[in-house]
Amino acid sequence: MFRPKIPTMPTPTGHVTPPAVIEPTSIVPAAQTPPPAPMASAPSRPVVQLTPGTVIALVGGGTAVVLVVGAVLVSLLLAVAITGASVAICALVIRSLIASESKHR
Repeated sequence: MFRPKIPTMPTPTGHVTPPAVIEPTSIVPAAQTPPPAPMASAPSRPVVQLTPGTVIALVGGGTAVVLVVGAVLVSLLLAVAITGASVAICALVIRSLIASESKHR
């Protein structure tokens, strides 16, 4: 029941054509052409020249990225700290309410 059934390859029916016979042809060599003269190859990629203005722009951009990423990470850490503190305060208030309720009975 759980064994796979492998399909059998169907046999061709009807008229089967025999394979075509390919006759070899003779190869005629063409007149040889001289190889092209070597051309001066262009550099694979352009050379980047750093000017003082470019260096200042790169340093300024990098500094801005570091400051923005740092501000985001600090704000996320502050949010986690505030959330943890508020949960701890809520737990203390609930515990105090439960303890005072059990003392009054």
